Amino acid sequence: MPKRFRLTRRFPVAMTEDGYRKLKAFAAEAGLDEGEALSFLFENFDSVTDKEALGHRLRLFNADLDARKR
Repeated sequence: MPKRFRLTRRFPVAMTEDGYRKLKAFAAEAGLDEGEALSFLFENFDSVTDKEALGHRLRLFNADLDARKR
C-alpha cells in the first residue's frame, strides 16, 4: 500500500531568487507544487545528488554567501 502524502510541517524558508526560480521550474515540470517538490527532493536526497560534486558546490556556495547577503 503506498504511503499517504501528508504535509505535516510548515516552516519559513528564505531562498535566493535563483533557487526559487529553479524550484518553481522543477515543480512545474514535475507537475507538483513547490512544497511537494521540496518534499520529493529531500525524501530522495541521496539519489538526486552527486555526492562527489555536492561538497564542492557547497564550498562554493558558502564562499559566496556573505556577498549575496549584502
